[in-house]
Amino acid sequence: MENDTLEIVNESKISGILDGTKDPSFEEVKRVLKKAREKKGLSVEEVGVLVNMKGEENMKELFRVASLIKNEIYGERLVFFAPLYASDYCVNDCEYCNFHASNKNAKRSRLSMEEVRAQTEILINMGHKRVLLEFGEDPVQADIDYVVSVIDAIYSVKTPKGNIRRINVNIAATTTEDYRKLKAAHIGTYQLFQETYHRETYRKLHKGPKADYDRQITAQDRALEAGIDDRGLGVLFGLYDWRFEILSLISHAEYLEKSGGVGPHTISVPRLCEAPTVNYRPEYPISDDDFLKAIAIIRLAVPYTGMIISTRETAELRRKAFKIGISQTSAASVTTTGGYGKKSAMSQFESHDKRNVEEVIEDAVEQNLLPSFCTACYRMGRTGENFMGIAKPGEIHEFCRPNGIITFAEYLEDFAPRELKDKGYRLINHFLGLIDDERLKKKTAEHLELVKKGKRDLFF
Repeated sequence: MENDTLEIVNESKISGILDGTKDPSFEEVKRVLKKAREKKGLSVEEVGVLVNMKGEENMKELFRVASLIKNEIYGERLVFFAPLYASDYCVNDCEYCNFHASNKNAKRSRLSMEEVRAQTEILINMGHKRVLLEFGEDPVQADIDYVVSVIDAIYSVKTPKGNIRRINVNIAATTTEDYRKLKAAHIGTYQLFQETYHRETYRKLHKGPKADYDRQITAQDRALEAGIDDRGLGVLFGLYDWRFEILSLISHAEYLEKSGGVGPHTISVPRLCEAPTVNYRPEYPISDDDFLKAIAIIRLAVPYTGMIISTRETAELRRKAFKIGISQTSAASVTTTGGYGKKSAMSQFESHDKRNVEEVIEDAVEQNLLPSFCTACYRMGRTGENFMGIAKPGEIHEFCRPNGIITFAEYLEDFAPRELKDKGYRLINHFLGLIDDERLKKKTAEHLELVKKGKRDLFF
């Protein structure tokens, strides 16, 4: 089937582009960055110029342009979510994952529906409104019916502090029929990472059903066929040359848009982290500088996409990433099945940002970023082509700011101590004043007053 996937990622073509764009001239870099400012994206060949460019001045300009584009499309807001691991049973033996099947000493578990609801309550009481649901691949312990039951259980939880309003899902590549069940369960985005686009490296690192490279890379097509039009891509940086991975990722994004009319709703940038029983060490470690460079390039190449960073990264690096492209982030993550409110047992990987939600939010406020718990687009039907129609020209920003303001006010009223509440409302008033549409500004101000009086879940 390898020839059938060449339209998605053609390794020889990508290698040729990397060779052909070595040591690009200052003029070539300038030309590509100038085109990027148009916010219409970049070709794989143009991305080749950027991944190969060198020089401090070029890097400064790359970061400057990436920051401008991120702000012009998504504004100052930073959307928060948390992962929820429902089952760590897994039939795959991936070299880089602590849930690998050869970890025989692991005490495996999957959550009962009562435990799912208990974990959900904890997340709600932390302030979260979005969840990324995670499962190991096991056709017995975590079949699609179990996945759907977990989704239903999460959505059923209502507390005085609110509820989870959007569930994004990360499950193993599966069938169109299974994706239809996910769609019927009202998921938000379906995320699936290729891990590495380099076929030989992929083969070496995986055993079990996931070892099927073609099953993995075509899964997004089956998801769209099932009606899931918000899809998330990503690679695990460190498994292969980051430059190759970036070009392949952009090639995959181009393919999704060309074949289905809808590019990736999100692109995630996880980087390989250590784990207790993982002996694998990255053959292609990516430095902090190159990692930030990769984030900025993705923002230029796919300007409309939501970019996600996790607590795999340190607080210091995340601060830098927020400025140059990241629009969504996890906070206070636990990568253990049923691990919220408990001492961690078997985590999938080591997190490096261990701050609680309040600390991450306060830090974001200090950076003049607007913490957001918005779930409006999904619930208003702004998905797939409808979302792209307002994201590409930068109009999504008009919804992001008011909805970010309102949901941040909810957090401040329900969870924030006095000092953070005061800082938060000063920031809210600043961004409220930046809303150009006077009617929308007035309506947002009215919603703010309703939030202060106890009204919840208002959105545009």
